Amino acid sequence: MTPSPIRAARSGDAEALSLLDHATWSTLHAVMPRPQPPFVPFFDVDHRPEDYLVADLGDGPVGYVRLGLATRLACNRHVRQIQGLVVAESARGRGLARALLRAACEEARRRGATRITLRVLGHNVPARALYASEGFAVEGVLPGEFLLDGVYVDDVFMGRSLTG
Repeated sequence: MTPSPIRAARSGDAEALSLLDHATWSTLHAVMPRPQPPFVPFFDVDHRPEDYLVADLGDGPVGYVRLGLATRLACNRHVRQIQGLVVAESARGRGLARALLRAACEEARRRGATRITLRVLGHNVPARALYASEGFAVEGVLPGEFLLDGVYVDDVFMGRSLTG
């Protein structure tokens, strides 16, 4: 049996994850402007290594998923949110995004979550198809929420149960 390429992030992954983040930046999934040097540290007080799972094919991270709390409210602690999913272009087509997504759901369950949510841009058809195929349903749409490269883009909220 082949070992899983998914593992917990380590503090030493910061530089590789930062480079991956900058290399994959696109208005297909990013609402923030293209990052410019000097780059901020990848890990900080709000983005800790324990919030990330990485895809590692043996030479370091080629993808990651960030799993966080949906809000800071105690009454919402049963919900986790995927707050980023990235796979290097050179590693695409190997099922790594799906593996990261499944690992995030499993980690959310392990942390006591009963529900998981995410936000995706309306024009990101490949990501929306992946999420739907893994049981995520559209639960809300904010039409024209973002203006990206002169085009208004919907913000799509998706979620699924982690029980049953």
